[in-house]
Amino acid sequence: MSSLTVLGFDYGKARIGVAVINTLAGVATPQSTIQARDGTPDWDAISRCLQEWKPARLVVGMPRKLDGSDSAMQEPIERFIRQLQGRYNLPVDVVNEQLSSREAEQRLKLARQAGRKRKISKQEIDQMAAAIILESWMQEYAHGQQELL
Repeated sequence: MSSLTVLGFDYGKARIGVAVINTLAGVATPQSTIQARDGTPDWDAISRCLQEWKPARLVVGMPRKLDGSDSAMQEPIERFIRQLQGRYNLPVDVVNEQLSSREAEQRLKLARQAGRKRKISKQEIDQMAAAIILESWMQEYAHGQQELL
């Protein structure tokens, strides 16, 4: 299997968490939080992330309600996905991110109990949620397909 760099996004109307994964290493790393104003991403910041990491593909989390129905965020996230595709001409995979922010907060709380001193920020939760989205993508897509490109 060839190695790919993939960027993951946890889209929110105020902030977008960003994480990166290398498919060979298989470890997702929280990277940054990009500000959004009224749901409009800072496209310059996203472009800088893509220039820095040069990903082969992108992954965006799409939350679903516990009953499997669409969430209120579906339409803004679908718009974000279309904009990513139009601006960067990269494949974009969508992963169910149900409860990823809650899991991110739990992981960060455990890290804090293990000796971390400072308070957990919303930005850290967004970044960790993006990493969890990439982990889900690795399980759902990468292990199920022989060639991703």
